Amino acid sequence: MNIGIIGAGHIGGSLTRRLSAVGHKVFIANSRGPASLAELARETGATAVTAHDAARSGDIVIVTIPERKIPELPKDLFSGVDRAVVVVDTGNYYPRDRDGRIKAIEDGLTESGWVESQLGRQVLKAFNNINWRSILNDGKPAGAPGRIALPVAGDDSAAKDRIIELFDDLGFDGVDAGGLDQSWRQQPSTPVYGTNLDADGVRQALAAASPVRKPEWFATSASPGTIDNPA
Repeated sequence: MNIGIIGAGHIGGSLTRRLSAVGHKVFIANSRGPASLAELARETGATAVTAHDAARSGDIVIVTIPERKIPELPKDLFSGVDRAVVVVDTGNYYPRDRDGRIKAIEDGLTESGWVESQLGRQVLKAFNNINWRSILNDGKPAGAPGRIALPVAGDDSAAKDRIIELFDDLGFDGVDAGGLDQSWRQQPSTPVYGTNLDADGVRQALAAASPVRKPEWFATSASPGTIDNPA
């Protein structure tokens, strides 16, 4: 399968490595241009491209950049891209140490709902609750005890099925987490976030999530700070 990835940080780089290793053709882009990705391309066999080309090169396109950077993407990023192409958002809102205040999210819109509004394109939320080291190292064969499961939320059932197949390629089970309006169940501070649960555990964690965002996940007047000194 051809997969475009926009963003080459921890998640984007890890997905590039693992997806390439299991036989997918990856087209990787970042904000600094293809030349900055030459080493990753040599290592993995991925093709370094522009963000525009990544959006047009994949059967699946994964957008994995900080929330605050989403508005900086080209406004025509997905213009003319076939609607059959599945777009995945891996992002999380970190207002106090990275992103600063995003009013629509602070007012209650789900993180991926906001991303969808910015991109003008239907998205799925996936790969946001797992650490990049687990993507690289913790996949297991189907049926293995303790196999990690990942949730995927979105409004297109067929698209979610394709992402669950991709999870399987990477060594993870998949759990349908409902529509995009339910994607708050896998946002930071929820029971499924960063916990590496199996499929039953993921279902239980999603069901136990609260829609009330905890106070520490709202911006302050001084936001953003840094990871070491959140504001």
